[in-house]
Order: sequence, then structure tokens, then C-alpha cells
Amino acid sequence: MKSARLRRIIGAYAVNRLGTWLGIVAMLVAVFDHTHSALAVSAFLLAGQALPAFVVPAIVARVEASKRRRELSALYVFEAIVTALLAVLLWHFWLPGVLLLAALDGTAALTASALLRAEVAKAARDEAEAQAAHAAAVQAPLGEPLTAAGREGSKRQSDTKLKETIDEAERKANAALNVAFSTTFVLGPAVSGAIVASAGASAALFIDVGSFLICGALLLDLHPHVEEAAGESVAARLRAAWRHINEVPSLRGLLLLETVALIFFESAGPIEVTYAKATLHAGDRGLGLLLTVWGAGGVLGSLVFARMVKRSLGIMLSAGALAIGLAYVGFAAAPSLGLACGAAFIGGIGNGLQWPSLISLVQRLTPPALLGRLMGAVESLGALCLAFGLLLGGGLAALSSPRIAFLVVGLGAVATTAVFLRITPGSEAVDAKQAQAQEHAPPLELAPNALVEAHEPLLHELAQQAPHEPTSI
Repeated sequence: MKSARLRRIIGAYAVNRLGTWLGIVAMLVAVFDHTHSALAVSAFLLAGQALPAFVVPAIVARVEASKRRRELSALYVFEAIVTALLAVLLWHFWLPGVLLLAALDGTAALTASALLRAEVAKAARDEAEAQAAHAAAVQAPLGEPLTAAGREGSKRQSDTKLKETIDEAERKANAALNVAFSTTFVLGPAVSGAIVASAGASAALFIDVGSFLICGALLLDLHPHVEEAAGESVAARLRAAWRHINEVPSLRGLLLLETVALIFFESAGPIEVTYAKATLHAGDRGLGLLLTVWGAGGVLGSLVFARMVKRSLGIMLSAGALAIGLAYVGFAAAPSLGLACGAAFIGGIGNGLQWPSLISLVQRLTPPALLGRLMGAVESLGALCLAFGLLLGGGLAALSSPRIAFLVVGLGAVATTAVFLRITPGSEAVDAKQAQAQEHAPPLELAPNALVEAHEPLLHELAQQAPHEPTSI
């Protein structure tokens, strides 16, 4: 990606994800070592991931309403402070305090993630509009002025081209973000385990503090404030986002189906431990190998998504869900660890395709003013589905066997595939939504002369730097 701003945001995200793995592994080990209770570990996960989901959309709306600068960086600094307090608290362990700090940290983390995704989309959109403006300047007619019909045709053509450029830019940005996530998913647990084993949980947490501070410093210039016609109150902003979801059937159906699919996807966690140790008799190393292979598949899936920016998002979303479901069915049938690893690799590829496809579709169906709030809703959705998935997977594993549990959740995930294809918006739905989005933001004239005028300062600077070389994203 040629945008320095996008590269910096994604670099900050990667640093933060690596630090987050340090924190998660350190806290899971510390909580279990101090309590020797799986229930306490589950309570920690619920406090840090599920509980924040109920308040994150409201906090995102509040941050977007603020006209102060550096709110996003402040969230990462807040996470650094809370993580440092957790590191100190481990020296005098007190479970209620740990759960409270975990809830605060999780709330800030989900909020920052939602705002960062919105900023990534915004940066990609700005870059695409600048590219379109420069292209229009290069191709602007120099002869007789166009007739009314000619201007209308030129505007329509520029409009279509700009939408395509923006969609492709947002997909590329989401792809880069997903590659960063998948890479840290593979490297993070291994690095975290080594640091926790050699230096202790508190040391790992202090390294995590450093990652938060680096991330905050890299994002100092980002300002997530959004002007909203609905008003500055949090309630009004949340109502505007909820109204938007209800008014766009494709978006509403997409989020509802993703909720069901995510519950099946996230239910594997409690089943995997028993499956690797008791069913395959592969022990801790077998479990680690399964998770590593799944992560490697996720990296490949992310790269595939990054390369296929012209492909239908609906097909990629459905293919990702199908691959995850087939992987779980493969677990149920696999007689050996080797075949189970093959299934895990397929599931990882599906993981790398499914989530960025969802994010790109939600962004395509959302006007810029509502992106932060919709990203907050998606982040909260994922956190809540994790909680329900843990309950479903744990219940199935307790009532049956790991193979039957994987078969049930796998078939459930596969069943969502056909429905994804049916509700995924086509070009007509997307065009209708983009037309509706104009009600939320000032219209942008897309005729070549208007684009040149709107971006005249930028074009002047570009002309001084490289007058004969159009920029590209």
C-alpha cells in the first residue's frame, strides 16, 4: 500500500496485536496458577471480552461526538495504565480486582479497535478520492465545453469509477489489516509463551504496556470526531446507527446471520482441548500443532483475500464460512492428528477469508458518518458470540463426545453458507445504499471539472512533485 498514513495505522495495529497476545497468555497463566480453577479463567475471559460488548457502541458514539483530539491515542494510553495495574496486582493477587481491570481493559480495547477500523476505511477512502481527482485532472477535456447530456454522462461515468476505486481501496486496507492480524495470531502465542515461561507474567504485561504506548504514539494525529445530523448526544447517535441497520435489509440480514455463524465458529475452543488430548491422544504438543496449523491457514487465507480484491465479497464470505464448517466436520471424522491438521489448515483459510469479507461488506453498506458506530457494533457482536460459543461448545462436549460436538457445530456452520449467498447484497442493493448515504453527508460532485476544483491544492502539489506521473493507491 502506497499510503503512508495507512501503513502507519496498520503497523500500529500489528504492534498492538503482538502486545495483546503477551497480555492474554500472561493473564490466563497467572489466573490459573493463583486459583487452580477453570471457572476463574472463564470468568476472566467473560469479563475481558463479553461484558464490554454491552457498552462499546455507546462509548464509540461518545468518542465520535467529542471534538477533542487524540481520543484514539488516549484509549491506548488508558489500556497501558490498566495493564500496568494488572501487572502490579499479580504480585498481590486479588481475583475481583483482576476481573474489574480486565473489564476496563477489554472495553477500551474493543472501542479502540472499532475506531481504528473506521479510520482505516476513512484513510482508504481519502486516498481513493485523491486518486480519482488526479485522474480526472489528467483526463479533463480541453476543447469545447460539454453539452448538458455530455456532462451528465461524464458525471455518471466518474461516479461509477469513484465507487469502484473506493470499494477496492477499502478492501485492500481491510486485507492488509487481516494479514497483520493473522501473522500475529501465528507468532503471538509462541512468543508470549516463551516470554511468560522465562520472565514471568508480570514482565510480559509490562512489555504489553510498551506496545500500547507505541501504538498510541503512532496514532496521535488521528481524530475520530464525526459530525452527525442526528445530534451530539450519545442516545441520538446510537438511534441513528440503529435506524440505519433497520432501513437496510441487506445489512440487517448480514449481521443477524453472522451472529448465528459466529456462535458456531467460536464454539470450538472448549472442544479442542479434550479433542486433542482424549480423542486423538496427541497431548499438549498436538493441541499446539493444531492451533499453529490453523493460524498458518489463516495467514494464507488473508493473503488470498488480499490478492482477490476484484472477487465477489458474498462468494468469499460464503466460502470462508463453508471452509470453517468443513474443518469442524473434518475434525469429527479425522482418525489421526495428521488428518486433523489438514482440516485445521482448511479452517484457517476460511478464517482468513470470512471476517475481512464481512467487514468490507458492512463498510460498503454504511455511510462514512456511521462507520465508527457500525464497527463498534460488529466488534461487540464478535465478543458476545464468543461468550455464547464457549457455552455451546462446552455444553456439547460435556453432554456428548468431542467428535459429536465438532460434527454438530460444523454442520451448523456449513448450513449458514447457503444463506450467506442469498442475503449478500448485489450491485443493485449496494448502489441503492450508496444513494441513501448521500442523505448523511454533503454530496460530492463527480464530474471531472468539479473534482479538479475540489482538489486543486492537492493537484498543485502533485504537479510540482511529478507532473507527468499520476498517483496510484
